[in-house]
Amino acid sequence: MAKSLTDTYDSSRVVLPPTENGIARGLSRAAYIDDDFLKMEYERVFARNWTFAGFAHEIPHPGDAMPVQVAGQPLLLVRNTANKIGAFHNVCRHRGHAIITAPCRGLKSLVCPYHAWTYDLDGNLKRTPHFGGYAKHSVDGFSLEDHGLKPVRNGVWHDWIFVDLAGEAPALDKYLTPITSRVEDLDFGNLKPLVKLDLGVVQANWKFLIENFVEPYHVPIVHRQSAAGQPLAEHYMIVDDHCIGCGIDVAEPCEDGSRDVLDMSTRYFVLFPNFVFGWYLPNQLGVHLNVPLAPDRTQQWRVIYHIGKQTPNAEYVKRLSELWQRVHREDHEIVEGLQRARASSVLEDGGLLSPYWETSVRQFHKLVIDALA
Repeated sequence: MAKSLTDTYDSSRVVLPPTENGIARGLSRAAYIDDDFLKMEYERVFARNWTFAGFAHEIPHPGDAMPVQVAGQPLLLVRNTANKIGAFHNVCRHRGHAIITAPCRGLKSLVCPYHAWTYDLDGNLKRTPHFGGYAKHSVDGFSLEDHGLKPVRNGVWHDWIFVDLAGEAPALDKYLTPITSRVEDLDFGNLKPLVKLDLGVVQANWKFLIENFVEPYHVPIVHRQSAAGQPLAEHYMIVDDHCIGCGIDVAEPCEDGSRDVLDMSTRYFVLFPNFVFGWYLPNQLGVHLNVPLAPDRTQQWRVIYHIGKQTPNAEYVKRLSELWQRVHREDHEIVEGLQRARASSVLEDGGLLSPYWETSVRQFHKLVIDALA
């Protein structure tokens, strides 16, 4: 059996640094700059856990499909004629061309653009034109049934599509328990996506985006204006196995519905490895999709949701979008600075973590190392 990278990789680079006098150190710089480290994460972190892959509202009707990338692999998500979402490797079983390369609407079948091998919306191979010669579409001994698209285990929680590439993760509802138990008062029945923000390619490792989201220590410095209504002293930490983050309860939030600053009670959750969920009480959600492209590059999107029977007007959505784009620009500047600094040998020791404000970061590091080891 072929060895995995973790069988041969320098073991000192996949251990959790010990605490010193109660203060933890972060991961070594290899975790943020090394191609092999990211390959291990693809294999052990993203492929063997429930990984957030896409938004169900983007494929709302039967025949809608979209390509996504998970663990460095091309997948496709498609809604079938029974209105159920399926996930498959986005690879034709003939010569391996991608079946779709852009979002599609109203497809009757999935057709490879190379030789027109045709699959139904459940991934079953239906046609192999001229495979056995001109106008001879079948070959003796070749079974269509054995060469459908390779399926990927998947599940949907409200608007969020998760995949389990290795098929080894526990049941999806069990994976979600740490967050579902904390959002029981959230009215998912009136959840409406307002806008998807394409935040571009961030020049930073995917882990920096997660770490930055789950700790409030930076808020009064990095977001001194945009989060002026969320003082550090009011924050608290959330660490519950693979659910990590922080929260804040604000006594007197803005009452007029406008949002030029963050001034509301908030719950910041990450379900390991990459489901980033912010609940801005009482009626706003933000969900990030972070896709690692390279050790120093991550594609990021954010969908803003409203909770309620009425849909906010266009001016409200515009102001909300501008606020969140500003907040993300502030965060991107920081995480890109962290990435550039990983060129320094000083960061071999991983730097230091606050024993109070960065317990969620420490747990995140533990989850990464446990998955690799």
